Amino acid sequence: MIDESKSFTLARSFAATPEEVWTAWTDPDAAAHWWHPEGLSTPRESVEMDVREGGTYTYTMVDDADGTRLVTGGEYREVLPYERLVFSWGDPKDEIEDCPIVTLVLTPTSEGTHMHFHLAGADGAEGDNFYYDGWNSALDMLGEHLSRR
Repeated sequence: MIDESKSFTLARSFAATPEEVWTAWTDPDAAAHWWHPEGLSTPRESVEMDVREGGTYTYTMVDDADGTRLVTGGEYREVLPYERLVFSWGDPKDEIEDCPIVTLVLTPTSEGTHMHFHLAGADGAEGDNFYYDGWNSALDMLGEHLSRR
């Protein structure tokens, strides 16, 4: 069971439509460009996504400096295109019920899209060099990816 007391939230606004932000999260080609913190990369061949409720995904982040590989994956819990995406996130070998849960909410704005990112089931705070900082950096990478489209 997820410990809801362990959680954090990040928010971003993008000059991109909800459809473009959604595609960045759900298309393997797009996700490979940004789904990692700075200093890591995600090889396209490592990204597999079955974006439907009950579907799964996996991807591998590679440390650009030393080649260390980190396989990550989970299960999609809610899929409401262009509005809401909920998925477990962790080591694919772990029990899905014990993995943190990511909830994304996309809201259209006059400038593009506001994205609310919430991770429940893991502590995170600025400067932790782990969950919070990793996701914060990855979302910066998402912003860069969307600005290049």
